[in-house]
Amino acid sequence: MKNIVSYIRVFLFLLIGYLLIEYTVEVKDGSVFTTYPLAWLVLGIAGLFAVAVELCVGALQSVLYKSLDEEAKQRYLAAEKESEAKRYVWFKKTYKKLVDTKPIEQEGEIILDHDYDGIRELDNNLPPWWIYGFYASIVFAAVYLLRFHVFNDYNQIQEYEAEVVEAKIAIAEYKKTAKNLVDINTVELLTEPGDLAAGKNIFQTNCAACHKADGGGGIGPNLTDKYWLLGGGIKNVFRTVTEGGRSGKGMVAWEQTLKPVERAQVASYVLSLQGTTPAEPKEPQGELWVEEGDAPEAENTERAENTTSVDTIQVTDEI
Repeated sequence: MKNIVSYIRVFLFLLIGYLLIEYTVEVKDGSVFTTYPLAWLVLGIAGLFAVAVELCVGALQSVLYKSLDEEAKQRYLAAEKESEAKRYVWFKKTYKKLVDTKPIEQEGEIILDHDYDGIRELDNNLPPWWIYGFYASIVFAAVYLLRFHVFNDYNQIQEYEAEVVEAKIAIAEYKKTAKNLVDINTVELLTEPGDLAAGKNIFQTNCAACHKADGGGGIGPNLTDKYWLLGGGIKNVFRTVTEGGRSGKGMVAWEQTLKPVERAQVASYVLSLQGTTPAEPKEPQGELWVEEGDAPEAENTERAENTTSVDTIQVTDEI
């Protein structure tokens, strides 16, 4: 593959193959090459096939060339040179138009009187590509000014908010297929029936011996009330399952036994037991856990209890 045309043919072949695979194979979301990594293997094999064909063609041309006599070789080389010259005429003309430089023979026409230690200055025109880019930037600036500062039909804040919404959707979709990447900081409460069923199965297998099958508590605490030894909520429960009983509470750590998604599932199932009524509930242990959204209700309850206490004291005094 000594000829640059061979490289161009191989590149075009791979590009066409890529586009054919991308737009003929239907996928739900994303690219074919991310959904089906084997597509890269197919494209790579096709590329090797194209390279092999080019090598074979080049070898065949070399053999045929060597079989020619000297006169035929000269005619062949002359024809190749003429063909190559014609092939690049358009590129050369386009390049000259874009740079707009004077040939060396005509530089005398644009030499200025400035002379710096024998170095003469030329009065070349600005390259057309630079001038066209400058004009394009002026047009872009005018459109930008009108759109963002005059008509106000769109601004960067809206663009940012739209990007954030798209990012949240993408993250949610990613988490559905990458649950094993969850950790204490990113874990979220799982509510899908499949996740809760899996969490229940893990709980019955590994946790029921200490907490009982209904979560009422045995050796371990009651999991159906609102009192927690190591904090409630999905993050605290996930951490407890991961690290075990902190501060010498006696519970083993399940980090090496259960995958992150399994720990998230069993933690979510444990929280689903809140408010249920076990057969033999153990006495509450630890401190009352109040979720952020439940804080006002808890304050109202505390106020009601205080009011009841005050009323009781007043009735007692009256008696």
